[in-house]
Amino acid sequence: MKITRVTLFAQSQPFRDGTYTCSGGRSAEGFESSIAKIETDAGLTGWGEMAPLGSFYDPSFLGGARAGMKELAPALIGLDPAQVNAVNERMDLLLNGHPYVKAALDMACWDLKAQQAGIPVAEALGGRFGERMALYRSVPQAAPEAMAARAKKYIAEGYRRIQVKVGLEVKDDIARMEAVLDAVPAGTVIFADANAAWRQQQAIEFLRATRDLDYTLEQPCASYEANLAVRRHCDRPLVLDETIDGLNVFMRAWSDRLIDGITIKVARVGGVTKAKLIRDTAATLGIGVTIEDTGGAELNTAATAHLMMSTPEGIRQHTCDFYNWVTTRHTRPGFADKVFDTRDGSMAAPRGKGLGIEVDEPALGQPFAVVG
Repeated sequence: MKITRVTLFAQSQPFRDGTYTCSGGRSAEGFESSIAKIETDAGLTGWGEMAPLGSFYDPSFLGGARAGMKELAPALIGLDPAQVNAVNERMDLLLNGHPYVKAALDMACWDLKAQQAGIPVAEALGGRFGERMALYRSVPQAAPEAMAARAKKYIAEGYRRIQVKVGLEVKDDIARMEAVLDAVPAGTVIFADANAAWRQQQAIEFLRATRDLDYTLEQPCASYEANLAVRRHCDRPLVLDETIDGLNVFMRAWSDRLIDGITIKVARVGGVTKAKLIRDTAATLGIGVTIEDTGGAELNTAATAHLMMSTPEGIRQHTCDFYNWVTTRHTRPGFADKVFDTRDGSMAAPRGKGLGIEVDEPALGQPFAVVG
């Protein structure tokens, strides 16, 4: 099987619930998705997606993603997409860094690899553990009463795991946490996510003030060293997200006894191939794993669902149903609801071959690049 053509599409995906605000008041109105279609001489077509959250989250942005994808696409012509490690080696050779650029192309290769084998991506990634995975919803920063109302809304929709966005002034963040915890049923799993916005002292102050509250602390500070210092004051689970940009930093964090869990974002680490490597290592070491991404709709949701479904249940934390976060679809009406079967705060992985997503190509509009 050889790649014969790469077509790249752009899709705007507005948020269903309006402006999404995270630490520091940074906000976005939706995702700007870049979608890759890879065709082969075997008659198979693979799809992949990458969507940054504005230009402020992670070292990735819309213009860089699309320029880089156009740069790499010609180098893929003639390669065997099922040889995912070889494809990644080629992309890394030709474009130093910029992992987010490679994510959608790598995802499409996994779609093709699994299609060629006649199996879902989850099985190509190592096997299916169980039938469903837990979901969470993120409550963006706002006044405490507004965040409490948003949390109630998500509980009413069936979610049982809530991520509270903190990372501003500590006293205000404490009020946010207390308001949300008062609004949700007992037993709701709560993560307090600062998105790396606190200084070391702020994180310690927050921990001391919320000692009697039940939650997991996520990515309090930006630097590795600051998070390591905070760990010494943290008497609850600590999860790193933004820090985990590759296997090396994960291994360092494990060796330093810094982490109880990690969040792997597919675009941040460079695609499904590298996400799998970190995931498999975490599984071996018994570290909790969330696999999600910086954004996207059905294609991205499918990739993260397959990665999570092929993760042993004992270390799975939760993931996102991003296709439900946005108003735009790239599948026919009702398709996503059927294949993901999202209900009761959980989701299934598609059962079809490859990613299991049937893209409605006319819905994507005109491509921004065609190679081959």
